Amino acid sequence: MQESGSASSSGVSEPGIPRRFAALRNRDSRPYLFTSGLSMMADNTEHVITYWVLWQTFHSPALVGFQVISHWLPFLLLSVWTGTLAEKYDCRKLIQVAQGLFMLVSALWGVLFLTGTLQVWEACVLLVLHGMAGSIWGPAEQLMLHDFVDRHELPSAVRLNATFQSLGILFGPVVGSALLLWLGPTGGIFVNVLLYLPMTILMWRTRFTGHLRDAGLLETAQRVRFRDTFTVLRRIRSNHMIVAMIIISGLTAVTIGNALPSSMPAFASRLGTGSEGGLTYGMLLFALGFGGVAGGFLLEATGIMRPSVRTAVISTVVFGGATLVLALTSNYALALASLVVAGCGEIASLSITQSVVQLQAPPGERGRTLGVYSMFASGLRTGGGVTLGVLGVLIGVIPTIGVFSAVLTVGALGAWWFAARPSTSEKQIGS
Repeated sequence: MQESGSASSSGVSEPGIPRRFAALRNRDSRPYLFTSGLSMMADNTEHVITYWVLWQTFHSPALVGFQVISHWLPFLLLSVWTGTLAEKYDCRKLIQVAQGLFMLVSALWGVLFLTGTLQVWEACVLLVLHGMAGSIWGPAEQLMLHDFVDRHELPSAVRLNATFQSLGILFGPVVGSALLLWLGPTGGIFVNVLLYLPMTILMWRTRFTGHLRDAGLLETAQRVRFRDTFTVLRRIRSNHMIVAMIIISGLTAVTIGNALPSSMPAFASRLGTGSEGGLTYGMLLFALGFGGVAGGFLLEATGIMRPSVRTAVISTVVFGGATLVLALTSNYALALASLVVAGCGEIASLSITQSVVQLQAPPGERGRTLGVYSMFASGLRTGGGVTLGVLGVLIGVIPTIGVFSAVLTVGALGAWWFAARPSTSEKQIGS
């Protein structure tokens, strides 16, 4: 397979106008998008069921904190290593390993629920294994996107993949709650195992490996080493475009990216009254999720935001600004509207930064570069709860979200300034 066209000197997009919903029109990537969203839904369904059981069984606030840490810490520690694996080995196999680990963890939860033998240490081990499965899945699934579509349609694939995964995140709690109600935690978690199967089976059926486009450039792939994290960081620091995207994604992770959903109960308490508090909470979460899904499809349909520093910064500023409005308002309708806008900004920021990194990364180091991106974009969410907790105690949860929003907005503008600085080793693709 050969790439069609090359990057222009004024932007990361290829010459010409990419087709709308290009990745959905592609018969190879279309099933991948749907199964990716289904696996993400299974991931979130498992959280709903297991978190409920863990709270009912142990009533441990410390375990609640560990649930967040164990989910994101593997991304922080392992992303560059798993990116190297994705660079060196068949990405289909790595995705199957990740999906298999997801299924194994769900099945083990089911056995422990069924036998009534669940202990804290066992829960901690399973939570860590689940987080490790996610870190293995991430870089491999991104490299697969690079194989499915031509280079100029890669932003469409990244955006739609993020959108379908947002759909999974949106429906995961709904499906998890329904399974808890109808089948109980044991039956529900065993059914959840089946939700990972479609992507696992698809990886047996597809001919793409994640390396077809770069096959001639991967012969120099190095051994898989943990110290690659520092090697890749040194190599990409001269590419101001990639570094700016990492700054934006890292700032999002440690500020409102992880803290906003966690702080929803506080906003619901302020905006809802009495028995309406639970409904308000659900509506706020739905508005944020709906904004992400609607924003992804809207951006794909209009094609108004091509991957560049400018659009990445604009979308991040929209995300931060809308969240700041949420923190300042006591009007329920305005709060819902601001969350929808925030969801649109977040999905745009995520997909654009990922696209720029994919397009700018050297072909022979794309997996490791995506690993560095994931280390910051996902791994730093480990500390998001810590920053929210510490500052929340000092000034309150809602004011903390307001401060984080302002920090993210200013930081995104700072990243724009950094990217604009001349760099001799960086291709000037502009904004």
